[in-house]
Amino acid sequence: MLSKKALSASLGRRGAIALAMAAVVTTSVGGCGLLGGDESSSSGGSGNLEKSKIKVAVMSTIDLAPLRLAQDGGYFKNEGLDVEAVEAGTGQISLTKLIGGEVDIAYASYTPFFIAMSKNTADIKLVADASSAGPKSTMLVTLPTSSVKSVADLAGKKIGITAPNTVSDTLSKSVMKDHGVDASKVSWVPVQLPNIGAALKNGDIDAGFLTEPFITQTAKQAGTVPVVDTATGATQDFPTAGYGSLGKFVSENPKTLAAFQRAMQKATRDAADRSKIEPLLVKYARIDQDTAALTTLLTFQSTLDPRRIQRVPDLLLQMGAIPTKIDVAPMIAAQATS
Repeated sequence: MLSKKALSASLGRRGAIALAMAAVVTTSVGGCGLLGGDESSSSGGSGNLEKSKIKVAVMSTIDLAPLRLAQDGGYFKNEGLDVEAVEAGTGQISLTKLIGGEVDIAYASYTPFFIAMSKNTADIKLVADASSAGPKSTMLVTLPTSSVKSVADLAGKKIGITAPNTVSDTLSKSVMKDHGVDASKVSWVPVQLPNIGAALKNGDIDAGFLTEPFITQTAKQAGTVPVVDTATGATQDFPTAGYGSLGKFVSENPKTLAAFQRAMQKATRDAADRSKIEPLLVKYARIDQDTAALTTLLTFQSTLDPRRIQRVPDLLLQMGAIPTKIDVAPMIAAQATS
């Protein structure tokens, strides 16, 4: 493990800013941080909702901090909702649980939602936003001894991402394109975020995609350094993740959906107070307080803006991940006002 002096050098300016501005919330990706946990539900009354108990597929991501806050803080309960969080290992698994009827709402990065729509896999409706990639919250990293010193050095290298057609894939390819690097010549290696440091040390990859708290955690444990901030250029403040449902659930449960949206809107507003979020990182992400304090958060979002979300399928179309243009507006469910 690195000393404080070595860690400060490894994190550089990002670490200094995170420490100096510990009360300010920016955010990590999307969809790919770490915020699981055992406590998965809040209890509430039925009220006049069509369905008072709902299941939400979740992943181990920092983006879920507002949802955890809504659970621990009783925001769902105040809306008459009992929300059970169902763990899903990836966005694709989360989506599969939604399509299969195991859950009512699924959290995932936006990429799987739009790819499913492009293939007519399901009638996907987006019900709430979750996050955008803030500065220094999503990165390609490597080891100080690596030959990779800049984006240009990534050409022909082995790069670790969580999986194809995920936000890690999308952000990495986009930032490489911005710098004139041919992503088709890269070997993309599936590596789970907690294992990027070990994969780099073992020589399995030359660089790897990370989001928080793994950027901070891997810098402390493996001494990794940034190659490039992937939330720059075409993907600056890029929408990373959100909550989706099926058209049938949305049309049959408007009051239930509005209650979920109102609770998430309030929790997202309150998440601007970093003091409310850091304890959740320690509790659910099981990281130490020092790492939680250093972690650069994603920009938490809640109400969906079709103009902002349209950036995602437009970029996927440019990259050839989907075959035709998708209009986001008809996919967005009515948004509640709190």
